[in-house]
Amino acid sequence: MKVFTIGYEGATLDSFLGALERAGVRQVIDVRQLPLSRRPGFSKTPLAAALAERGIGYVHLRALGTPKPGRDAAKKGDRATLEAVYAGQLELPEVQAAAARMRDLIAEKPSALLCFEREPGMCHRTLLLDAEGEGVEVVDLFADSLDGSA
Repeated sequence: MKVFTIGYEGATLDSFLGALERAGVRQVIDVRQLPLSRRPGFSKTPLAAALAERGIGYVHLRALGTPKPGRDAAKKGDRATLEAVYAGQLELPEVQAAAARMRDLIAEKPSALLCFEREPGMCHRTLLLDAEGEGVEVVDLFADSLDGSA
């Protein structure tokens, strides 16, 4: 099973959508606990609309997001705390149910997990996919770099 990941940190909406289209992504699975953004176009409703205009589906799986202590750790570059916080999340029944739904969605069509962090190694989306174990091929996509170049 193949899944893409993408973070929108430093990206424009156009570069983000372009990266998805070039990869052949047909569905975005938003794994942010809070699907809100100060970056124009990346909050849930406008993002879903922009994706729909390009023929890309949108699903928000709130339970797969990381709680505030994990988000705070990620912002500080504290991967150990992020891992500890998210490991606890992964044990919750509602998170396990959402992970099963995510697997079903990924099996249906080419999908990308979405979160904020540009670098997959500092994002819970990598921890989520690591927990899925063998048989998952992960391809990390990148839109704009933080300095605005492609």
